[in-house]
Amino acid sequence: MFKKLFLLIFLFLSINASSQCAMCKAVVEGGNETMAEGVNDGITYLMIFPYILVGILFYFIYRHRKKAKN
Repeated sequence: MFKKLFLLIFLFLSINASSQCAMCKAVVEGGNETMAEGVNDGITYLMIFPYILVGILFYFIYRHRKKAKN
């Protein structure tokens, strides 16, 4: 029962995610180059934060394990 519910929720979430891509594509296809650059900059800006958070997490794990060895 839980697997079917999870699959159903997963399918609905993936449909919403693909509709966002179509919206971005429609904005960029308008021919406005500055708008396309803004969308690319926004995507890059949003991509940076997960990498920073994962890097900070690994740093704290490394520091914790180094202290545990001493």
